[in-house]
Amino acid sequence: MEQIGPPETHYLSAAVGWLELGVPAEAETELDKISAGLQSHPDILEVRWLILAQLKRWDQALAVARAVLKKAPNRCSGWLHQAYSLRRASLNGLQQAWASLLPAYDKFPHEPTIAYNLSCYACQMQQLEQARTWMKRALKAGDKQKIKQMALEDHDLEALWDEIRGF
Repeated sequence: MEQIGPPETHYLSAAVGWLELGVPAEAETELDKISAGLQSHPDILEVRWLILAQLKRWDQALAVARAVLKKAPNRCSGWLHQAYSLRRASLNGLQQAWASLLPAYDKFPHEPTIAYNLSCYACQMQQLEQARTWMKRALKAGDKQKIKQMALEDHDLEALWDEIRGF
């Protein structure tokens, strides 16, 4: 995989800075300055996805997430981005998000975000027993208190809030 060097690293850093400031349009302008040959680099694609997600351009975000999966299948972020985009980009997106993320758990069993998101999707599909199972896996894989706090603020998991308080 080609290495990213100056001036592209400067454009990438500027894009991340604009994202952190909540100005995705400026971030996109900076990222567009990167040479065509590096636009498909997974690091560039990751930032591109973040920009598109902030701009809520979900169909484009989905295409970028799939490019990350193709270029870097061992990055769990590609799987997560694809599911997140699917949920928002298409009809029956929740089902598609679930189906696309499920295989990622076998590939990344120690990544709490995958189990957490699967819990959210299951809860939203009214599959509460599965949601409980996935939440327990997320809590086991990650920082239990942090995940619990996040879950208790996540409306996707509202049906489980009483139980999550007791975990």
